[in-house]
Amino acid sequence: MEQPNLSYIESMSGGDKAFEQKLIDIIKGEFPEEKKVYFENILDKNYKLTAENVHKLKHKISILGLEKSYEIAVAYENNLLEDSTELQEDFESILAIMTDYLLKL
Repeated sequence: MEQPNLSYIESMSGGDKAFEQKLIDIIKGEFPEEKKVYFENILDKNYKLTAENVHKLKHKISILGLEKSYEIAVAYENNLLEDSTELQEDFESILAIMTDYLLKL
């Protein structure tokens, strides 16, 4: 499984460390709540709202340099819109990897 990184954030910042930290802080602030709402909606089998949660989360996946994981998120979002939970386990593994990574930053 690929690992999160800051390459995208570093490329956007042009070396501005304060900007990089601001983006990291935003992600660290928003991610836990977005993840919590995702799990609430998937448990309630509200797949349309869950797809919206995945849509928001996939941008953070991309920002953390997880290209293959982003593709999984796109496919999972589409599955949810068709009332299918195929790829749920893969997506939730991505969330776990991101959680561990963000805790270490």
